[in-house]
Amino acid sequence: RRRRRRRLKMTTDLLFPKISDCSYVSCYCEENVWKLCEQVKKTRIDELSKCYAVFVSNEGRTVPLWRQKAGRGDDQVVIWDYHVFFMHNPSPNRCLVFDLDTTLPFPTYFHKYVTETFRSDLALRPEHHRYFRVISAETYLSEFSSDRRHMRRPDGSWIKPPPSYPPIQSNSNAHSLGDFICMNAGKGPGTVYSLSEFVQTFYKAPNMVAQQNNK
Repeated sequence: RRRRRRRLKMTTDLLFPKISDCSYVSCYCEENVWKLCEQVKKTRIDELSKCYAVFVSNEGRTVPLWRQKAGRGDDQVVIWDYHVFFMHNPSPNRCLVFDLDTTLPFPTYFHKYVTETFRSDLALRPEHHRYFRVISAETYLSEFSSDRRHMRRPDGSWIKPPPSYPPIQSNSNAHSLGDFICMNAGKGPGTVYSLSEFVQTFYKAPNMVAQQNNK
């Protein structure tokens, strides 16, 4: 166990030394993750191609997540319309999740994060099944825009106070958030996965990696 903690610390040092140093505004997870991508581009651009923004949602925009700071009860479960987290996949057998809203460690190994945060779709009604849009960090930085309209009430007041920095804007669109939340595989950037497909793509058990290396 001691060796695992050392390896995890080394990877964390590459990207985000402390969670307190990361830009964070409650209920603006899409912008928090954009800022993480921006931070990697500024400080360790060689790692940027191994980083991803991951959107979680579904057609009805009702996705249950466990171990969330905003959650209730012993399991800290909450139902979001969507959620976004950052992922670093530096090697086939190591994928780390950086979620600024989880009660799990920052970062958490992929398998532990998925198991504790999403559990299984088998016990959920189909309308609560989770889908994942995985976008490369480079694409996210260049294509994501938000004028924060989704956080305003009909009278123009804020549902939650916005970040102090200006809205994130790409050159082509003032508000592209809907394209990222959409889980239609034929629309928007990146690749859309079901929960099982997501796990199969980014989790490689140690014995599987060993077999691949021995071929």
